[in-house]
Amino acid sequence: MTTMTEASVREFKMPDVGEGLTEAEILKWYVQPGDTVTDGQVVCEVETAKAAVELPIPYDGVVRDLHFPEGTTVDVGTAIISVDVGGGSAAPAPAAEQPAAAQPAAEQPAAPAEEPKAAGSGRQPVLVGYGVATSSTRRRPRKGPEVPVQQASTAIQTELNGHAPTAPEPAPAAAQAAPAGPDRPLAKPPVRKLAKDLGVDLTTVVPTGPDGIITREDVHAAVAAAPAAPEPSVASAPAAVPAPASYDTARETRIPVKGVRKATAAAMVGSAFTAPHVTEFVTVDVTRTMKLVEELKADKEFAGLRVNPLLLIAKALLVAIRRNPHVNASWDEAAQEIVVKHYVNLGIAAATPRGLIVPNIKDAHAKTLPQLAESLGELVSTARDGKTSPAAMQGGTVTITNVGVFGVDTGTPILNSGESAILAVGAIKPQPWVHKGKVKPRQVTTLALSFDHRLVDGELGSKVLADVAAILEQPKRLITWA
Repeated sequence: MTTMTEASVREFKMPDVGEGLTEAEILKWYVQPGDTVTDGQVVCEVETAKAAVELPIPYDGVVRDLHFPEGTTVDVGTAIISVDVGGGSAAPAPAAEQPAAAQPAAEQPAAPAEEPKAAGSGRQPVLVGYGVATSSTRRRPRKGPEVPVQQASTAIQTELNGHAPTAPEPAPAAAQAAPAGPDRPLAKPPVRKLAKDLGVDLTTVVPTGPDGIITREDVHAAVAAAPAAPEPSVASAPAAVPAPASYDTARETRIPVKGVRKATAAAMVGSAFTAPHVTEFVTVDVTRTMKLVEELKADKEFAGLRVNPLLLIAKALLVAIRRNPHVNASWDEAAQEIVVKHYVNLGIAAATPRGLIVPNIKDAHAKTLPQLAESLGELVSTARDGKTSPAAMQGGTVTITNVGVFGVDTGTPILNSGESAILAVGAIKPQPWVHKGKVKPRQVTTLALSFDHRLVDGELGSKVLADVAAILEQPKRLITWA
């Protein structure tokens, strides 16, 4: 019977949802053990080095185990979920696992009843979705070793202080905080000064130095642990109102570098130290472009579409590329060739909670202005929802990054790997400008074009940037130069 049950269990492995990706992080589980799933049903969301992707299960059955909790990075090809496809109910699988979990039953009789709550209760020792047998044998901390740990703490104090405590210690932590030997904690003058400057009471510091001496590291460790204890200034405050976090209570925050951020960092470093970057700048009067934006918003051809300056900037860049096609190229190091692309996959840098991503509009050169507006709107909304697919971020040829939305005038953008140019658009704001021989307030912005100097020389790069600026200054060139 056991053989038949095991034979009916299918393991769904982490797939390669991009091109050559080696790992992905599980962001969220949509199912739990005991749930019934059908072929094509989304069971979890994962984040790769390129995007967040929902994974569908490829068969029908009952979820038996979730092998990893949310937040775990899993290698491609590793089983992440077990599904019983034998057609039985969900009850037999957990029941079969209970005897294995019952081995430490004397320690924790309530374990079988509590296990289903683990996924939502926030209990750290139990992994989300793990069966009772697996988590109890591999993950759950056991209570048995607590006594030896306390004895070890007493033995360490005996060795440091030169004698054993005269009476049993009801609170080992208190014994560690206040050595039983000398009344004054052992510490060198520089360490005492450090403790005084940081507001640390040396009697509360656990010494790790030889002969029970408190070291600088011990003082810093006490400072790091301080937020876990109530501070005297808020001791009288109600327990339900915790002290707010600040730079005084939390000196540092560490954020794991993974997923999109890790991939972005690697790509930027690789690009910066592979392609020789050159950046050129131009400041341009875009007053007429801003007027055209307002006119297009009222045009019925753009009803329901998002019309903004970025739309016309994108169109201007596409026209400039058509006039200077060799800027739309890539460098083939292996073949020692410049590959000129006869299509434009226009990348748009988008800031998301998971980091910077650059999805691109496929064959943007062939789209009309309304079609381009529609594609831009879909790209932005998909990126904000965190649903951009890896395919949408592959194959880009040139990119636009709009730093102006943050009030920044301009920048020196780094090329996306494999691309030849990237255009940075600064903030559009009123400035005094000489117009028709008079100084008037005009809408002005600064453009910056970075390009790979191996395949784009100064003349070509300057022509492209000048063309974009000329179109934005006189948007009728979108027609005359088309």
